[in-house]
Amino acid sequence: MTATISPTAGSRAGSPAGSPPLDPETTVPASEDAGAPPNPPAPLSSRDRLLFGRQPRWVRPSAALLLVVTAALYLWNLEATGYANSFYAAAIQAGTKDWTALLFGSLDPGNAITVDKPPAALWIPALAGRIFGFSALSMLIPQALMGVAAVGLLYLTVKRVSGPAAGLLAGGALALTPVAALMFRFNNPDAMLTMCLVLAAYLTTRAIEKPGWKWLAAAGAVIGLAFLSKMLQGFLIVPGLALAYLWAAPTTLGRRLLHLLGAGAGIVVVAGSYIALFQLTPTSIRPYMAGSETNSFLELTFGYNGLGRITGSGGGMPGGNAGGPGGNGNVGFGGTAGITRMFGTSFGGEVSWLLPAALILLVAGLWFTRREARTSKTRAALLLWGGWLVITAGIFSFMSGTVHPYYAVALAPAIAALAGIGSLELWRGRAYWPARIVLAVTVLATSVWSAVLLGRDPAWLPGLRVIVVVLGVLAAAALLLRVDSLAGLPARFRKAATAGVVILALLAGGLGSTAWTLATVAQPHSGSIPTSGPTASAMGGGFGAAGRTGRDGTGSSTGSSTSGSTGGLAAGGPGGETASAELTALLQSSNAKWSAIVSGATQAASLELATGTSVIALGGWNGGDPYPTLAQFQAMVDRGEIGYFISGGMGGMGGGRGGNSEVATWVAANYQAQTVGNSTVYKLGA
Repeated sequence: MTATISPTAGSRAGSPAGSPPLDPETTVPASEDAGAPPNPPAPLSSRDRLLFGRQPRWVRPSAALLLVVTAALYLWNLEATGYANSFYAAAIQAGTKDWTALLFGSLDPGNAITVDKPPAALWIPALAGRIFGFSALSMLIPQALMGVAAVGLLYLTVKRVSGPAAGLLAGGALALTPVAALMFRFNNPDAMLTMCLVLAAYLTTRAIEKPGWKWLAAAGAVIGLAFLSKMLQGFLIVPGLALAYLWAAPTTLGRRLLHLLGAGAGIVVVAGSYIALFQLTPTSIRPYMAGSETNSFLELTFGYNGLGRITGSGGGMPGGNAGGPGGNGNVGFGGTAGITRMFGTSFGGEVSWLLPAALILLVAGLWFTRREARTSKTRAALLLWGGWLVITAGIFSFMSGTVHPYYAVALAPAIAALAGIGSLELWRGRAYWPARIVLAVTVLATSVWSAVLLGRDPAWLPGLRVIVVVLGVLAAAALLLRVDSLAGLPARFRKAATAGVVILALLAGGLGSTAWTLATVAQPHSGSIPTSGPTASAMGGGFGAAGRTGRDGTGSSTGSSTSGSTGGLAAGGPGGETASAELTALLQSSNAKWSAIVSGATQAASLELATGTSVIALGGWNGGDPYPTLAQFQAMVDRGEIGYFISGGMGGMGGGRGGNSEVATWVAANYQAQTVGNSTVYKLGA
């Protein structure tokens, strides 16, 4: 049985006060003759049980259609994306060649240095590459399937609380969120992270239904896997999940607290075991931990990838926008920090289409369920998803370190769930004017905000903005006037009117987001900071949108196609940069463990993908990690392990957090430079 949002506590919306709530999955019309014995249902055939289960016949086919459409959307023309982010593509390729590289997330199969993230998000695509051969599709199809899994899990989670219609609405909203379509067609760690977060929410929902430590321990284990995908970001949903269980689980407070310890144990077992493995493995047989100053996983967790991201200190690098309160500058790094960041130029088009609706429905839902029993499943769901949304959005909004628009994919499930649960519960209670007014305001606000977001690219489908607003006004009016229940209408016309109101509301709320999502899917994306939307859009106009790459946040060619100071890497290739033909041939002819070393991971990754050889990223991602030191580099050269030094690259002669100018200076003083293609190359050794 589920609690239902209703202005009258303890009552079913549309029913007399004090009547019991109805289960949305099993509700059937009451018999006209209350004294007549009920007719027993006809037994289901085995085929019908398989196709439909013990629920309305439309439920399973509708859920299957949702998953099929999502799969088609995320898999369509996926090969055009190519290698997407070459940084992670090179690490996945390395994992297909060497098990140590797979385990530790090395950027190269020679295991010099890792990517600046934990390795879990690399494991599945790398294993797929080992089975089917490394390619763009073997890398990206697992990402797309993670998106389908996330949509399916969200459907199942919301369905358990508010019924299949709410689940379908939530799943569809997630599938059609632009940043979700972007990241589930890309190879950044966010796809794995988001799927794990939704799975943890599902397991917690099951634990609230039937309290015990096992479901919570499983949820904790999945959160541990989320941590191993993107470190502390995986923990941002924990307060919301813990609050929902602590408030609503139908058992004593002591048992609830004890069960939450089981969740903590699950996190420690999964995350802690890997941390221990990494820290206890001798540095001589594992790669250097990129992003750290001391070759430490824990330092990366709490420094560059932890507090550094929030404060901008500890190597986290400043994010945000110094260009004024409008937040129109530095879009790839989040725009101006503050309470409006999620609605601004950087994040708005990625995820905020239903954000106003989610916030309105969250507040209304908590108010309408304020007098429900403590164990109300509806309120528990609002606490879970609302806690997820408020805490994650708050951190993203005010963090002053590195933040990118695609991080917003972690908000999409919570927004979609609140939209599905809140709107369906209010729809059931539309006989009461407060619920009806909130629902109408929500639809109208969503349509107006969609028009605002669409207006940020005035050249793209300008008429769509007008259509969305008109639909919103019509849907709001229809909801307020309850045209689906006008007196005197025959039953068949009331059903048609009801369907019409629902369709109007769905179009008003979802047409803008759907159009933006389809525009996102229609174009390939590459680089390190992909953005969603149409090609001409200001929201997609930099840092990894189709045809435009650049990690530095300025739209420059750092990490894209240049020559000279960036190592002579020429544009071209599937979804990223490649080397010139001359440089490719030279590196492929090397018999050394590492064919070359170049400053910065972007150039090293591009060379690896182009040549199929191991290349050392001198200084890690931005050329500033203290690896290899001059002494370590000289020892590698003496052992004949490095074929060539390529001058330039990201960080140049020593950029980033510390630089590597000593290595570059020593090479220039001791070896003869030669020009290969457009690159300055030094042959190391005798």
